[in-house]
Amino acid sequence: MAALDLPDLNLWLALVDPDHAHHARARRYWEQEAVGDIAFCRVTMLGLLRLLTNTRVMRDAPFTPDEAWNAYHTFAALPEVRFVEDSLVAENQFERWSRRPDFPAHRWTDAWIAAIAWSADARVVSFDADFTTFPQLKFLHLRR
Repeated sequence: MAALDLPDLNLWLALVDPDHAHHARARRYWEQEAVGDIAFCRVTMLGLLRLLTNTRVMRDAPFTPDEAWNAYHTFAALPEVRFVEDSLVAENQFERWSRRPDFPAHRWTDAWIAAIAWSADARVVSFDADFTTFPQLKFLHLRR
């Protein structure tokens, strides 16, 4: 089992938003199922900031940019949270996965998160089952 988890954006959002449909399940993951460290990567950090300030996603109560940054920094300051940097190893794996002729256009971000996790020997944690399609990826599919 990996000693590092890389949560997908949907998990970070559910952790921050107590009104999110998956908040309770996200908390249960955090408190009982996380392994070792938990990481952000650049795309999950940016995505979280973007979604927290989105009116539709946050049901007409978006965070201000300052509040979104504070939410990110609250997690980033925890001793179990770290940041996984982009790498050429991740980029090369990302390219291998995304060059398939049947690669769906909506999977670019998932492929990048998967490649970052793969290169860091981390486990992706998500509510999105699409991560099962990336060969040799450690993956925890959260269900309610």
